[in-house]
Amino acid sequence: MSATKATPTGTPHTANGGGGQSNTIRYVYGEWVVRFAWPIIIVSLLLSALATFGMSRLQYNPDNRVFFSPDNPELQALEALEQTYSKTDNVFIAVAPVADSESGDGRSTVFTPAILQLISEITDRAWTIPYSSRVDSLTNYQYTRADGDDLLVSALLEEVDTVDAALAEEIKRIALSKPFLVNRLVSEDGTVTGVNITVLKPEENDQAVYEVSSYVSDIVQELEVKYPDVNFYVTGGVLFDVAFAELPNQENAILVPLMFFLILLVVGLSLKTVWATILVLALIGLSVTVAMGIAGWAGFELSAGTTGAPVIIPTLSVAHCVHLMVTLRQRRVAGYTQHEAVVESLRVNLSPIIITSVTTAIGFLSLNLSEAPPFRVLGNIVAIGVMAACVLSLTLLPAILSRLRMRSYGSGKSYLFNLMHSLGLFVVRAQKPLLWICGGGILLLALGATRIELNDNFLHYFGDEFEIRQHTDFVENRLTGLNAIEFSLPAPGDGGISDPAYLAGVDAFVEWLKQQDKVTNVGSIAEVIKDLNQSMHGDDSEYYRIPESRDLAAQYLLLYEMSLPYGLDLNNQIDIAKSQSRVIALVREASSVDLRELNARAEQWLQQNQSAMYGKGSGLSMIFAYISERNINSMLFGSLAALFAISLILIFALRSLRVGLVSLVPNLVPAAMALGIWGYLVGEAGLSVAIVVAVTLGIIVDDTVHFLSKYLRARREQGLSPADAVVSAFDTVGVALWITSVALIAGFLVLSVSGFKVNAEMGLLSAATIGFALLCDYFFLPAVLLRADRQTD
Repeated sequence: MSATKATPTGTPHTANGGGGQSNTIRYVYGEWVVRFAWPIIIVSLLLSALATFGMSRLQYNPDNRVFFSPDNPELQALEALEQTYSKTDNVFIAVAPVADSESGDGRSTVFTPAILQLISEITDRAWTIPYSSRVDSLTNYQYTRADGDDLLVSALLEEVDTVDAALAEEIKRIALSKPFLVNRLVSEDGTVTGVNITVLKPEENDQAVYEVSSYVSDIVQELEVKYPDVNFYVTGGVLFDVAFAELPNQENAILVPLMFFLILLVVGLSLKTVWATILVLALIGLSVTVAMGIAGWAGFELSAGTTGAPVIIPTLSVAHCVHLMVTLRQRRVAGYTQHEAVVESLRVNLSPIIITSVTTAIGFLSLNLSEAPPFRVLGNIVAIGVMAACVLSLTLLPAILSRLRMRSYGSGKSYLFNLMHSLGLFVVRAQKPLLWICGGGILLLALGATRIELNDNFLHYFGDEFEIRQHTDFVENRLTGLNAIEFSLPAPGDGGISDPAYLAGVDAFVEWLKQQDKVTNVGSIAEVIKDLNQSMHGDDSEYYRIPESRDLAAQYLLLYEMSLPYGLDLNNQIDIAKSQSRVIALVREASSVDLRELNARAEQWLQQNQSAMYGKGSGLSMIFAYISERNINSMLFGSLAALFAISLILIFALRSLRVGLVSLVPNLVPAAMALGIWGYLVGEAGLSVAIVVAVTLGIIVDDTVHFLSKYLRARREQGLSPADAVVSAFDTVGVALWITSVALIAGFLVLSVSGFKVNAEMGLLSAATIGFALLCDYFFLPAVLLRADRQTD
């Protein structure tokens, strides 16, 4: 058999081994790039500029429901619930007077004339907020009482100008006795209150949330100036939408420069060449703009889930540049001319770069099977960026390198080269102990993955440094739960919600929910009927119960609905036909596990005790609670599909079934090791864990491919023994593996400092996986390779 080997003169000649035709093709390609360098540079830059123009077409989707595909059953259930009643998009403004001596615990009460006037002012102004459909507050709470046979319904505070200390005290007595208000709109200790504004966002207007947020911000800023002794906290679904929309720009303004700085540091210290470092930064920057531009031309929507793309793409692009430049430097040290070194670097790295780019792209494209649409977009953008980096590194980069005037390198070998040569010799000598030690360590770490619990908290997706998180934590700690589980309970026919048996069943369910851990408040039509019954009996607490007569309950409900002002009707609790009612349980500081377990217990209680009114739990919090599990299941198939495709590519590209199968070992175990150590140290993982395997699978293949390609080149072209081929692989690619892996780890560690939890966890897990992959490629892969390839020795 014969192979082609480039000599220092640049002339190919035949050596022992296979692949002569492919080597000739790679050699001819290198010569072509050098010969037509200037046209290649001009065309590459023009096409890149054209692609980059697409960035102006990029759109951000501010809806937090973007994480759910239209066919998600939990989302469909929520939309059906909202069509029956009303949507729950809201803005919540909490009011907390600054502590003074009025309360014994060092906190100020909200039941003072000044604060009650403030609440009334906020309530009035809240009606002017764009798209507001309902405003609920302490002062406009519809207080019921009887006057003979008449039912009187009015706001708890009607005459704002006449409120005095005595009236404030009376309002306090009433408010703290109403289950609807306590731990919903006023805290148990009366030190914090809130105004809840329900917002109906027009589906065709993506800018609606910004209008609402801006309007609310203006109101709060004015109030802060007018009431310096009061603290205001703003949260709610609309504010989370805005936070999700603004996150990419906020994050990338910090993360992208930090990532470029770390790459500059790693590559600069490793290559010790200013021009090379600048060239690397320019090329990876161009890869990002090309990818984002093509995403714009393709009409992709950006969201919080795609924030990591501009950080991940440069991190992956570094590898191609480093491998080309390290080989180029080695050839220059060996005496090649500049043009010969460029041609030889392309000849050696062309196939590995193409293979690794394709496998990395496949790994990210497998995210299209994710349950969360933003991860599909992320996978597509990064895959585009990876292939753009591949094309640029095989055209623009070598073309520029062939035209640069580079200094002549001496014949000395760098410290890293000598270290890698020594490491190769050590691995060959200690192959058997390494095989057992690495195998045992891998197994021990991988077992930790079984300790991971899928747990998340949608409200904690944002880090403590975000204002939305600070305000949300305050409201949850001091006032009410912001996670909600909603049930639609069917009644026996139209008008059936007035049936005493139905109301008693709803009331029993509500009382059961109130006893559950972390539940702060439960709202239902049963609470309204009991309150009306008490009011119609002279506010006698003995009558705070369900009426025995259906006609009486229906009459109470009719009188009440007729007395309610516009915007404060019961459409958020009962349907038009009065054939079903809504129960909303507010839950404080609840994780996904807490919500899933509470919902499971609630559904079981309904089945066992009120099967006729059984309904599944729903709500925005619930669909987020289930997305982690759904994403795991969808990405399990995606990861397996990517693994199968990558395996076939490696076997075909390496032209060896045995070596191709060996390559799977260091490609599979790093993710298991990273998840294992995560299980031991953290124990919980959320939405991001499902995509880590798919994301890192394509990445860690890169180093394996480069190592194996150099190993096989030494075996086939130079006729070396397996042991000598391993040492040769360390000599030729060991330094590049170190540089690229450190750059990758640094890049993903940048992502791990993201204030968005999903990105932070993905970054940290990916960095750990790449770190373990480097260790496997250095110690475990050679040991496995020497054992598997010894038959050909």
